Amino acid sequence: MADVARSQDDTAHDGGRTGRFTGMGPFMLVWSGQAISLVGNSVLRFAFVFETWSATGRATALTTLSLCALLPQVLLSPLAGAFVDRVRRRTALQLADGGGLLIVALLGVLHFTGGLSTWEVYGAVMLLGCAAAFQFPALGAAVPLLVDKNQLQRANSLLASAKSTADVGGPALGGLLVTFSGLGFIIVADLVSFALALAAIRVVRMRGDTGPGAKAGGPRGKLVAEAVEGMRFLFRLPSLRDLLLAFCFVNLVMVFGFAAVQPMVLARSGGETSALASVNTAIGVGGVAGGLLMAAWSGPKNRARGMLLGIIGMCLSAQVAMALAGGVVGWCAAILVGAALMPMINGTMQAIVQTKVPQEWHGRVFGAVMFLSQLSVPLATAVSGPLADHVFEPQAADGAGIFVVLGPVLGDGPGSGMAAMLLIAGLCGITVAVLGMSRRTVREIDTLLPDAADDSPDADADHSARPGDPEAAESTDKPDNPENKALVEG
Repeated sequence: MADVARSQDDTAHDGGRTGRFTGMGPFMLVWSGQAISLVGNSVLRFAFVFETWSATGRATALTTLSLCALLPQVLLSPLAGAFVDRVRRRTALQLADGGGLLIVALLGVLHFTGGLSTWEVYGAVMLLGCAAAFQFPALGAAVPLLVDKNQLQRANSLLASAKSTADVGGPALGGLLVTFSGLGFIIVADLVSFALALAAIRVVRMRGDTGPGAKAGGPRGKLVAEAVEGMRFLFRLPSLRDLLLAFCFVNLVMVFGFAAVQPMVLARSGGETSALASVNTAIGVGGVAGGLLMAAWSGPKNRARGMLLGIIGMCLSAQVAMALAGGVVGWCAAILVGAALMPMINGTMQAIVQTKVPQEWHGRVFGAVMFLSQLSVPLATAVSGPLADHVFEPQAADGAGIFVVLGPVLGDGPGSGMAAMLLIAGLCGITVAVLGMSRRTVREIDTLLPDAADDSPDADADHSARPGDPEAAESTDKPDNPENKALVEG
């Protein structure tokens, strides 16, 4: 255990060259705990879906369950990020996992003393969503304290791979456990997964995790005001602002298209559940494989350009090719490639934020990123269904509207309208990525916006003057070129 949790500073080097995963022992221990916890949560979510469907038999009940999990996580993210910046990173992670453990423990008490009603499940899912709101900013802020800067993209990709593993393995394992063990065993197993995640956090050493005390330069502001500061930070720096806007717009159109994938597959396959299961499996396998490949590769050298090229590739494969494919094999191949690119896109985006934003701002900024990027999910999901049912599918059947052009390509059978939605979303995503790449502030972010100073205790850095810090009077690390300085400062 001591070898796993040792500091990176003590890691051996071979001939002056660092190994591919050198110094990632502390992170790997935290990652293992989080991966187990993610699988446990995924199994519990599946059990809740099964129980809710058995109790109500209504699709609306399942939609409500999804919103109960999603909305608290999205809406609380900015406040959660501001709170993360007020405490040590270890404390923030412990609170997120500890909160989840307490909620699941309460569920266990209710279940074993009289059973869970539907409204109690809704309430528990909402509370778990609140706990999850702290998880993303806390992990995003903690990763730079666990690995060196050149390992950030690997670490972020491994986190994405863990999520994909949970998304695939959780429902499969949940189906078995619901059948053979029941909800009580699943609740106990999730409690154990949270306990293991907490134990891993307690064991590791986080370099420079001294909390905000040494950097507090005055009276502490209100939590809401600090959350807003996270938003203002992102929009104050043109490079981060433009990159995030491109990311958010792509996320909006991607979610709009992906919301039509499952009904499209069912409609075009004649209701074959095996076809849908194959596509869902391909998504999970692609996500796991992409995360592992990214961890081995460490990502593109020009991170912003690599991220935008990844978005173009994902739109071409998981949306354009998916819409044009005519069968299960084509759908699986197309969406597997797109899912494999997703960890690279998300991991690179997180690594850029982690290196360009000062450590004391990570919680607020990651909370803002989570809020802005995920706010589009409920909106896109809400509008995609009515548009498919009342606009695109009728037009496809009648050969009207845009199907005067798209009809010969996509056909006029069931699911063709949703295929058109997927195609349009992919083309829009490609357009946004190309426009983002045309912006110098985005494609040259690594040279225009200096990396934030190292926050570790051994770093010889002046915390009073940080590149891009809104509270810094003047930064000595900004480019000397007047044009570059204008681009950095906006």
